Amino acid sequence: MGDTVETPESIARSDGLVTASLVVVLPDEPLPVQLMNTIWADRGGVHDVLTTTGNLHAWLTAVQAGEEAPDPDPGDLQRFRALRDALRRLAALLTDDARPAAASATADIEQAVTDLNSAAAHAPTWPQLTYHDGELHQSTAGHATATQRALSSLAHQAIHLLTGEDRMKLHACYAPGCVLYFVKNHPRREWCSTACGNRARAARHYQRHYKSPPDSSPT
Repeated sequence: MGDTVETPESIARSDGLVTASLVVVLPDEPLPVQLMNTIWADRGGVHDVLTTTGNLHAWLTAVQAGEEAPDPDPGDLQRFRALRDALRRLAALLTDDARPAAASATADIEQAVTDLNSAAAHAPTWPQLTYHDGELHQSTAGHATATQRALSSLAHQAIHLLTGEDRMKLHACYAPGCVLYFVKNHPRREWCSTACGNRARAARHYQRHYKSPPDSSPT
């Protein structure tokens, strides 16, 4: 796994995923990539941070997604998970990601596009003109909750990332066992983190000198 803000306590689930109390992986990545990376892996398996409304609240607070405190309900959790899975599928498309463990729960590209657009339109806002202190001011109005606005804002940022110049910098990390994505912010950056780079180099060394590589799963 890459750099994190906090290490979670984990509980194994029968579907192979592991629930996580809270983890923010690669916190310097753009918010849409941070959302993609709420799926991450270590030696215990593949982990999903967004399994409860409490975890979603903690994650939104940790990444400061929005100006107001979020108060997500089960519907918000479902929409954030759908957006996350859509982004992972579209990131896989852009990066030619063939990592089996990193495969998104949303397999269909058209469904991923639909889910992303739905999230983007979930919290419509409009400009408002106000008058105070003897001057005219512009403000933003809307009927959505703070959590819904955070969802829509993340979707807007994701559309910009996936269609703008930075789309060519979006990469999948191919270190052994990693399922993360990152934006390549330096020409020499090959991995999501130093730890993943070290694992990849160690795996290459063993492949050159031994018949089978050691266990090099993320820790």
